[in-house]
Amino acid sequence: MQTIKIQCPAKINLNLKVTGKLEGGYHSIESIMQTIDLFDYLTINVDDSDKTEIILSGNSGEIPYDENNLAYKAAKLYIDNFKIENKKIDIYIEKNIPIAAGLAGGSTDAAGVLYGLNKIFRNSESFGIKSPDKTTIRRYFANAQYDNTYLDTLCSQLGSDLNVCLHGGRILAQGRGEITTPLEFEEFNVSLIKPLNLGVSAKEAYTKFSRKNNIPPTALCATSPLQGAESRMNFVNDLEWAIIDDYPQLQYIKQKYPKSVMTGSGSTYFMIDGEFEQEEGYWIKNGLKSIDFGVKEV
Repeated sequence: MQTIKIQCPAKINLNLKVTGKLEGGYHSIESIMQTIDLFDYLTINVDDSDKTEIILSGNSGEIPYDENNLAYKAAKLYIDNFKIENKKIDIYIEKNIPIAAGLAGGSTDAAGVLYGLNKIFRNSESFGIKSPDKTTIRRYFANAQYDNTYLDTLCSQLGSDLNVCLHGGRILAQGRGEITTPLEFEEFNVSLIKPLNLGVSAKEAYTKFSRKNNIPPTALCATSPLQGAESRMNFVNDLEWAIIDDYPQLQYIKQKYPKSVMTGSGSTYFMIDGEFEQEEGYWIKNGLKSIDFGVKEV
C-alpha cells in the first residue's frame, strides 16, 4: 500500500469581475485570487485490489462521500485517463474549510486528489496500467514539465478554481477561472467571517448576477438596503453585488465592516490587516496569512 498526505489551501478572491458569457452557460471572469493558510487535509491510500474502486470518508457531516463529491470525480478522472485498473483508492478528507463559502473548499480537495494520485503513480514502477499505449504513458510520468501541463488540463475539466488551488500564490484567473497567470506574491494578514448555516452556491450567485445585471440601475437604487452601495461599480466583487440584497446576514457584515469584501460566490467575507469581533451566529477566523503555494505533500 502507498500512502500520501496532501495539504489543500483555501483561496480568496481579492476582486472578481464578470466579463461576459461563455458557451455552455458559464460566465467569463477576471479575478485576482490568493491562497491562504486555511487547509483541508487529504490522506490518500492506494492498494492492489481485484477491482478498481474509490472510497471516500472524512470528518464532516456536510459533504457527500460518493460520486457527487468533486474529490471522487477527480480520482475517477485520473484513473480513467490513465486506464489504471485493479487499484483501491481510499481518500480521507479532514475538512476545515467551510463549504459553499466562496473559499474553494471542494475545488482544492479535488486538485489535491489529482496532485496526490499523480505523486503516487509517478513514483511507482508498477501502477496497474492496462493501456495499449503504455510506453507513451510511462514517458509522461518521466516528464515533469508535461506532468504539470497535464494536471492543469485535468483540473480545467473539473471546475473553475482547481487550477488556482493547484498552483497557489497570487494568480490572475480568467475564462471560467481555469486560465491562470501567476502574479507577484504579497504577504498580508487576512481574517474571515461567515454566517453560520448560510451557504451560497456558484450557480445561485451567477444566476442572480444575470438577472440583476438586466435590471435598470434606477430600479436597483430604489430597492437596495445599502444606502450608497447600490451600484455594481461600488463593489469589488460582482457576485457580492448580485446576492447581497437577498441576505440580511451579509448586509449586516457589510454595514458593520465596510472594508470587508465577499470572496467568490459567498457567503464568506474577508478583511485584510483587520480582525472581526467574535459574535454568535458567525464563523470567524482571524490571524490567517496569504501563502505562496497551492496543494502540496506534507
